Amino acid sequence: MTPKADADLFALESAALANARAAHADPHADARAALAEMIVHYERLMRESRRLIRRSDRAEFDMNQMNRQLQELAQQLEYRATHDPLSGALNRAAVIDKATACLDGADMALIVLDIDHFKWINDDFGHPAGDTVIKTVVSCLRKLLGPDVAVGRVGGEEFSVIWPTSDADEAREVAMHICDAIADQVFGAPIDRQVTASVGVSWNARGTSFELAYSRADEALYAAKRAGRNCVKVHSQLPLPVTPAPSDASTPCH
Repeated sequence: MTPKADADLFALESAALANARAAHADPHADARAALAEMIVHYERLMRESRRLIRRSDRAEFDMNQMNRQLQELAQQLEYRATHDPLSGALNRAAVIDKATACLDGADMALIVLDIDHFKWINDDFGHPAGDTVIKTVVSCLRKLLGPDVAVGRVGGEEFSVIWPTSDADEAREVAMHICDAIADQVFGAPIDRQVTASVGVSWNARGTSFELAYSRADEALYAAKRAGRNCVKVHSQLPLPVTPAPSDASTPCH
């Protein structure tokens, strides 16, 4: 079966135009009738054109709206993929990515802090109070350090701060300010006691792996816990581990 030719959307207008041309060429033709026919079809063409333009404008508006919604959805998905849902801090994966990218191009201090006796807070005041403490600590860090500093929640009550710097002493000062700010923070009812944090710091030269930077900061953090909590320890200032003296193979065993 032979396919039909596409319908001419302007068949009537084309016919009216042909009639007008014929009337124009024939001095004896009824030019007024041809002109009247042209007017009718021209007005119809204008109405249809306006309708199509309005439809096109609506379609463009709807498309722009849809694009904006897709962009907002993409931003929401990215936020959820990189942030802790409770506190709004960066999640562990995002901290690793940001710290790794920072260490690729600059020196960096990694500050790790852990809320002291957090289990007691949950046991004594309930988990909602514990959630409030977590959110308040993140808010305290952001207020102290500014919105551009990367603050992450890397565990239940453990947080990290990425601090690009070439000055190890500066990193220690920042950690001291963090420790003091949390100790001075008022958490409100029902929490009727001081909440503190232990802080560990590692200063890392450009090119250091995240794993090494984190293990150093974590070692300093546990040194702060052992020192009584609510204090700061810097990895580079920790005492070197004592290496046992090798046994003398020439000494006989008894």
